Amino acid sequence: MDERTRLRLDVSYDGTDFSGWAVQPARRTVAGVLVETLDLVLGAGTATGLTVAGRTDAGVHATGQVCHLDLPAEVWRQHEGKLLRRLARLLPPDVRVRAMTEVPVDFDARFSATFRRYEYRVTDAPWGAEPLRRKDTLAWPKPLDLAALNAAAAGLVGEHDFAAYCRRKENATTLREVTRLDWRRDPDGILVATVQADAFCQNMVRSLVGAMLVAGDGRRGVEWPAGLLTRRERASEVTVAPAHGLTLVEVGYPADPAEYARRADLTRRLRVPVAEG
Repeated sequence: MDERTRLRLDVSYDGTDFSGWAVQPARRTVAGVLVETLDLVLGAGTATGLTVAGRTDAGVHATGQVCHLDLPAEVWRQHEGKLLRRLARLLPPDVRVRAMTEVPVDFDARFSATFRRYEYRVTDAPWGAEPLRRKDTLAWPKPLDLAALNAAAAGLVGEHDFAAYCRRKENATTLREVTRLDWRRDPDGILVATVQADAFCQNMVRSLVGAMLVAGDGRRGVEWPAGLLTRRERASEVTVAPAHGLTLVEVGYPADPAEYARRADLTRRLRVPVAEG
């Protein structure tokens, strides 16, 4: 077998016109566009094993997505100095590969990750979202109270069974550890939720945001979102916040590359993580 080199790709995309990350027949997806472009540059099937840290759903954006793939070592040596710029010329403008880095073969974009961090942008301005930010900012029809949003968020931090906030997947756990969940109001008035966890189940972040928003505008008490954690099935009262306000901003990995394999083994034993959307 030919010697192969593993590459880490740091990727950004505007999810508006994508049907999510994962390749789907007859649909435009981020992974599909990347594979088509790599095949065009390197030859069909040259790049193999494209694996992503978190499969975002249709309409969700990313500024800090991470994936890995393998290339024949000789191909990488031939293209190392020019591949990034060639991709920039050929990829559509709504997806960018910002970096390509050679990594140990133990690196797994999905299983070596220690956390995923998302941000969700909301405006409660009476005129709605600014036109230039309408594709990544939710316009909320009622005033939102920052203190109430953070009070609602506080009860959701920690390790819990988030079944009430997850789309059920057979034989998959809904136990997750949320290590950060808070809101800020930026100088331009935009409210931004930061949500960080070891992994997320499908629709979890947007469901959490949907629950906190109705606490933030006073329609529910600030204790209501945490109260749903006693449920062992999806809570029908929770409205999933729209996809366009959500952005994957960072994926964390062990600082020591020697820990990539150990982290991947640990993650596989704990669960098979699924993506947020």
